[in-house]
Amino acid sequence: MTTEEDSRRLAELGYKQELARTWSGFSNFAISFSIISILAGCFTTFGQAWNNGGPIAISWGWPLISVFILIIGFCMSELVSAYPTAGGIYWWAAKLGKPIHGWFTGWLNLVGLIAVTASVDYGCATFLNITLMRLTGGGWEGTLTQAFVLFVIVLALHALINIFSHRLISLLQNVSVWWHVAGAAIIVAILIFAPSDHQSLGFVFTGTNNASGFGDGSDGLPFWLYVLPLGFLLTQYTITGFDACAHVSEETQGAAKSAARGLWQSIFYSAIGGWVLLLAFLFAATNVDEINKQQGFVGAIFETAVSSPLATAIFAISTIGQFFCGMSCVTSMSRMTYAFSRDGAVPGWRLWSRVDRNRTPVNAIIAGCVVAALITLPALYAPPGFTTPVAFYAVVSIAVIGLYLAFLIPIWLRLRMGDKFQAGPWTLGRKYKVLCWIACVEIVIVSIYFIMPFSPAGVPGNADFAWTSVNYAPIAVGVVIIGIALWWALSARHWFTGPRRTIDEVPIP
Repeated sequence: MTTEEDSRRLAELGYKQELARTWSGFSNFAISFSIISILAGCFTTFGQAWNNGGPIAISWGWPLISVFILIIGFCMSELVSAYPTAGGIYWWAAKLGKPIHGWFTGWLNLVGLIAVTASVDYGCATFLNITLMRLTGGGWEGTLTQAFVLFVIVLALHALINIFSHRLISLLQNVSVWWHVAGAAIIVAILIFAPSDHQSLGFVFTGTNNASGFGDGSDGLPFWLYVLPLGFLLTQYTITGFDACAHVSEETQGAAKSAARGLWQSIFYSAIGGWVLLLAFLFAATNVDEINKQQGFVGAIFETAVSSPLATAIFAISTIGQFFCGMSCVTSMSRMTYAFSRDGAVPGWRLWSRVDRNRTPVNAIIAGCVVAALITLPALYAPPGFTTPVAFYAVVSIAVIGLYLAFLIPIWLRLRMGDKFQAGPWTLGRKYKVLCWIACVEIVIVSIYFIMPFSPAGVPGNADFAWTSVNYAPIAVGVVIIGIALWWALSARHWFTGPRRTIDEVPIP
């Protein structure tokens, strides 16, 4: 498909070509692959799975949940093929349903993208903090305050790159893919050949662990029905953000096919690469006591399994991968902010929908990064005995819930529309019914689990209850949902009509 044909299709959907359409199909795939980032999520949320389920939450949980996420991806690929617009998810919801569907989807998607940007950049800052501490021999103390300062610096750098290096962004996405592939391969090789011994197959594929404080060890229903599913946050968080393929579809050549293909392939290849990487972690996890002492922190594996220089190299490779990931998150988040503002949904929409002479939504980039910094402020504090702030996992949960609920609405609407849906060149055919149903059920179940307390100290009424241990994801998500519902009922329903046309005539080929 030529650029002219892409612009014509965009005009049919109601928009003139404002963003520069310079991205290749590979670059489109690359941004989602970079946001999924097995060098980010597999490292930063490894402890969540280790403490809640142990090895089986990783060796079996990862491929199991990956299959469900791939099904969600297939459903979304069909939608992006039919509607390749920067608004992506919310545009689909408004088109397939009513303005109210677009309203809720848009805000959930925007909140999710801002939260995922915050969580990725905070994870990057955490690993940079550790890398600096190791390189300086402890001269850099690596405190929570220093981690937060590094987080703000990383966030600012990502904003600047997105503002001033528009032409480089797609190139950097491509570089990011190869960094993730080569980096993961190097780390796996180090963990295979450097350790003096490895764990058994039995440990990796049948081992359990319950450091959550809930239930009685790894026996009984509480472990299998509550604790273990909490460990699945590792997979569900890592493999998310793939809606980026849709958000940059207005900048992608041949978007109706390449964006659809890029979306599901980014999930598929990340699932395979991530599983290999995680299995390497588990086989190298020989000092279980030390890993438990550090609350499942993945760095404890490297520190006890390989030499100090090799451990530092692993931290550095992951940190750079996470930096690429955060850069891609800002790109996706800013495009969503731009598109949603273009349709008048965001207060001050004229400001956020403005593009500069380089055709870059500068104001949207700045606004999203500022909000990302603000919602991460609670990460300045960690509960006594914890090395990772509960706020980090809360922001992770907000990202997962916001994004997946935003995916749920258009998938459900597409299922409801049935055969009346006008598919694009990439379609599920008759399989859409079973796949859409599976996707919807999985998202609902996951969203329920991730608003639950992570530890007994986070349960109101518990003797050890502490606000610093509370998973504030349900509070944040609840406030957002109630807020946008009230906003809709009291005001927006009178003026928000869904996507606005910015072009009067479709160009004649």
